[in-house]
Amino acid sequence: MAKEPVTADAAPKKGGGVMRLLKLLLGSAVLVGAGFGGGYFYFANPLSPAQDMLRLIDPKEEAKAAEAAAHGDEAEGEAAPKKLPKPLPEQELFVTSYYSFPDPLTSNLKDSRRFLQVQVGISTQYDAQVITNVTTHTPALMSDMLAVISTFTEEDLAGTEGRAKLAKALMAAINARLEKAEGFGGVEDVFFPSFVLQ
Repeated sequence: MAKEPVTADAAPKKGGGVMRLLKLLLGSAVLVGAGFGGGYFYFANPLSPAQDMLRLIDPKEEAKAAEAAAHGDEAEGEAAPKKLPKPLPEQELFVTSYYSFPDPLTSNLKDSRRFLQVQVGISTQYDAQVITNVTTHTPALMSDMLAVISTFTEEDLAGTEGRAKLAKALMAAINARLEKAEGFGGVEDVFFPSFVLQ
C-alpha cells in the first residue's frame, strides 16, 4: 500500500487563531475606550443643569457658573432653597391585616326562593392574634354568619346600602362570637370579595 503524499493545502493553518484573538482583544479595547469616553463626556460637566442653562443664555454667566463649580457645594448650598421638614400626621397609622374565609357561604334568603352565595373577608388593625382567633373559630363563625344572612330579605340586600347593613350585621356576629370564645373581638370591617344573589 502506498501512502499518498500530503499536499500543502491539506496541512492545518497555523497562526489564524492568534490573529483572531488579537482582533477580539483590539475590538474589546475599542469598546471599553468608547464606554469610558462616553461616560466622561456625560458626567464631566460640573455645573448643575440650571447653571449650565444660564451659561448658554448669557455668556457673562459662564464665568459665574465656573466660579460656582470651583467652590463646589458651598456656593451652591447658599443659593439653593432650604428643605422644610414635612409635618407628620397627628393620627398614628396602623397596619391593616386581612383574612378571607376559605369557603363561600350559601344561604336562603328570608321569605324568598332565592339564595345568596357570598365570600366573606375581614380586616383588623390589631395584632395577629385576632386573625389567629378567627382561623381557630372558623366553623362557629361561619355558622353564625349563615344564621345572620338567613334573616335578610331580597329587599334588605338591594344596593350598596343593603350590602353595608349585611356587613355590619356580620361584623357584630363575628365579634360577639370572638368575645364569647376569646374575650376580645377585634374585627373592624367585613368585605365581600364575591356576592352572588340567585
